[in-house]
Amino acid sequence: MQRRSFVKSTLGVAGTAMSTGVLGGVASGVSAAKHTFKLKYAPHFGMFENSAGKDPIDQLKYMADLGFTALEDNGMMGRDPAMQEKIGKEMQRLGMTMGVFVLDKGGNSQNTLAANKPEHVEIFLNGCRKAVETAKRCNAKFTTVVPGDFDRSLPIGVQTGNVIDALRRGTEILEPAGLTMVLEPLSDTPNLFLRTSDQTYEICRAVNSPSCKILFDVYHMQKNEGHIIPHIDWTWKEIGYFQMGDNPGRNEPTTGEINYKNIFKHIYQKAKAENKEFIFGMEHGKSKPGKEGEEALVKAYVEVDSFTV
Repeated sequence: MQRRSFVKSTLGVAGTAMSTGVLGGVASGVSAAKHTFKLKYAPHFGMFENSAGKDPIDQLKYMADLGFTALEDNGMMGRDPAMQEKIGKEMQRLGMTMGVFVLDKGGNSQNTLAANKPEHVEIFLNGCRKAVETAKRCNAKFTTVVPGDFDRSLPIGVQTGNVIDALRRGTEILEPAGLTMVLEPLSDTPNLFLRTSDQTYEICRAVNSPSCKILFDVYHMQKNEGHIIPHIDWTWKEIGYFQMGDNPGRNEPTTGEINYKNIFKHIYQKAKAENKEFIFGMEHGKSKPGKEGEEALVKAYVEVDSFTV
């Protein structure tokens, strides 16, 4: 694919002043010039498939042409090792950073660390070992971990202790490899053990390892607890990664109730003051189908990234 020519023909004529963060272009309203985003936003494979085609490498090139500097791929562990290496090398060539991939539970979605069952803990630890090898191939530093469901037969404190014990064993595998598990509290079902950012903060403090941090998904936290900026401040020391999606709908920012421009500005200023950098995973869908939806997504990110500092 001649991607630069394709981007020009698809997204319009260059000419927008990049420093303003405003998209231009005659045909589509999106500039062909590479956008300079303040934050490291990470699309996922399939997000620009209508414009870039199905080949993962072509999609990476297309993302880079648009100005995105990171990628996340939840399914990376399920890819062929040769493809993992190919993706890693191409990202390195493009100057892109690898974001999270989900730690594989061996196909057992019912695995729960809260129950302290040896077979469940071993599945998790084997996943950690495999995650280290995957990370080496694709230059990843983060893997997403979800501890599983509650065990309703046990007191909550006992369950929390069981989760902490299992995660500590996991960090013994991950920490020497420089890989960080980011724990993600979710809103998908009330059966999930990990639900709020403060609960996750407590667990990370107890595990006490640089390889166990919080994945703060703004979409899920808006549903479960709200009060987003204060919760980010309260749990800041243990946050290792961000994801987003607007609510309701779990689509691109500007399509729901969450004020992402203010949230991103707050994180940017706070991180800059401490010389930190985060990846912001675009773990959401698109509000419109086809190429039109992909163009609308880019416009949305330019809009929310246009905060002044």
